[in-house]
Amino acid sequence: MRRKYPFIVGKIYHIYNRGVAKSIICREEADYWRFLQGLCLFNNTESASNILWQLEKTRGRLTLGVLKNYFATEERKPLVRLLAYCLMPNHFHLLVEEIREGGITQFMQKLGLGYARYFNNKYDRVGSLFQGRFKNIAVEEENYLLYLLIYINVLNPAELREPNWKENGIRDVREVLEFSEKYQWSTHQEYLGKRGSIIIDKRILKNFLPNSQTYLDLVKMVLEEKRYQEVSHLILE
Repeated sequence: MRRKYPFIVGKIYHIYNRGVAKSIICREEADYWRFLQGLCLFNNTESASNILWQLEKTRGRLTLGVLKNYFATEERKPLVRLLAYCLMPNHFHLLVEEIREGGITQFMQKLGLGYARYFNNKYDRVGSLFQGRFKNIAVEEENYLLYLLIYINVLNPAELREPNWKENGIRDVREVLEFSEKYQWSTHQEYLGKRGSIIIDKRILKNFLPNSQTYLDLVKMVLEEKRYQEVSHLILE
């Protein structure tokens, strides 16, 4: 079946999916780390099927630091440019640019199959982990892109503090800001300048967000003025 928004080189897309029947896809911290490792390793035109095993065998427990050192010595050909992500217990969001034809499709196939195989083996389960094929929406406007970034980085983690914010709005902006700043599984800390990353590439957003203070000001404005309502159609039910 053809997609409503076909992938075009140079365009940015919001990619998202959740566990089948809204089931959990990350049960413990190790699962989040494995998903992040997949975001690194599967973003390559070459096969990554044996890299995890080889790295763990030769370099011990696999961390993002180990991957960073590995990538420094290996020539890579990325499939996509990843701008942002957020992992939640039962779903994920990605902000991705298509940089080579078929790149997003290939990347998501590798990521989905690789992580599902890991999860099923670990928890002795069978069958699909994700609810059908991943969803995608093309990002066409500047404001849409910026509000979407805040939705991915801040408003998703906010669900864990204010489960009803979608219906009632954010009650305590300060609490949400404090919680999202501590949340490890989104790229909010990267855009605040508090953490580096080998996974994402922020350069494409430099014209809009030249520094961390500009980003933080945008976050506060979106939350305080309820601008997130402009991307309410992105919210998973």
